[in-house]
Amino acid sequence: MCSGRRLRVLNIVDDYSRESPGQLVDVSISGDRLARFLDQLADFHGLPAEIVVDNGPA
Repeated sequence: MCSGRRLRVLNIVDDYSRESPGQLVDVSISGDRLARFLDQLADFHGLPAEIVVDNGPA
């Protein structure tokens, strides 16, 4: 971005099928927005048996 602001990216990836059912990109992602996004994915794809989190480099 030209403004110098950092982008926040949430990638949802199925490790088994390597499918990426969702990606959320913005300069800020609130907890409410994240919950709505995950609810939408769950409605469309179903709930996973396990969730793995990787926050990447600090």
